[in-house]
Amino acid sequence: MNRYFRTMNRTHTLLFLILLFPLLHSCATAPKTLMREDPLIGKIVEAGTQRFIDFNSLVDRLADQDVIYLSEKHDNPMHHAVQHRIIQELINRGKSPVIGFEFFSMEDTPHLLNFLDSGQAAHSKKQEAVIEKDLRIKLGWENQSDRMWKFYFDLVSLGRDNGLTMAGLDLSQVLKRRITRKGISGLTRIEKEQIFSTEYGNKDYQDHMETLFKEVHCGMGHGKMTKKLYDTWLARNDKMALSITQLVGQASGRGPVVVIMGNGHTEYGLGVVDRVKFLAPGITQKNLSMVEITREPSGLEEYFFPLDLQGFAPAPPADFLWFTQRVSYKDPCEKFRKIFKKMKSRKEMNPGGKSESETEDSPGTSTT
Repeated sequence: MNRYFRTMNRTHTLLFLILLFPLLHSCATAPKTLMREDPLIGKIVEAGTQRFIDFNSLVDRLADQDVIYLSEKHDNPMHHAVQHRIIQELINRGKSPVIGFEFFSMEDTPHLLNFLDSGQAAHSKKQEAVIEKDLRIKLGWENQSDRMWKFYFDLVSLGRDNGLTMAGLDLSQVLKRRITRKGISGLTRIEKEQIFSTEYGNKDYQDHMETLFKEVHCGMGHGKMTKKLYDTWLARNDKMALSITQLVGQASGRGPVVVIMGNGHTEYGLGVVDRVKFLAPGITQKNLSMVEITREPSGLEEYFFPLDLQGFAPAPPADFLWFTQRVSYKDPCEKFRKIFKKMKSRKEMNPGGKSESETEDSPGTSTT
């Protein structure tokens, strides 16, 4: 049973990572549920030994790496607090980390650097508010919740206040949406030329990810859409991996590249981590995964249950795990089961038309 809850925990993380970011503002304002106490909350575990370590020991192991992934669940405030604390500690130790963000595109980087430049002069509170609003609009975040924006603006402000280089890592929002709607094969030549590819073709990994995409859809399967989601997933991972390797050169030994990214892109050393290794085998990497405790009590071993995937050696979920409280104990699929049931009923009443689940505006088709 604990394995089931752990699997569902990963599935619901991917729900945020892949498909439902435009809905985060509504989830963020949902009524709070009863929190479960757990002795693992706040504990850090080194995966290789499954031993608890303290914060300073963690930073000791991270500080000399070329790339550090601080892998999050996007809407968990504790995860962003941990990221802030680690970056600040690296600065305290004389490092000058370069911060790369999944939620901003590489094309957004000049906006982040202009914001960095704004820290060279003193501003009134009113001027600061104007600067923040301008950045939020230019990054395309004006329609996202204030709560979610604050998580990332806090890290961007930390970078500015300490003169740190910052960059977006991902594809542009519009290109991600185009891939999701059209698939790679459906894009025009000029669009394809904007997409970097490592020509990754592992069928077992594809089957694994497409199974997860179906779970993210709460059991709903749609073959063509699933393939397009996988196209988007690969294109994003390849682009972010390329961006990270470029930032390592920018860091020039002054500090690690700190990557702010969702857990799904780094879990088990796959996704972005694997693609960085492919592009630049000499780059050293460590992944700290912030992990919400499971809905039901679980032993430590349940969090290290190995990925059973043909063609890949067993590996822990991350190099280090930092356990936190959950944002919610509700099952997100409960809400969508009702929506899908209603969609199905409408389709049965109108067999000649498309169901809402097959339209571009349904929750399952938007990506980040």
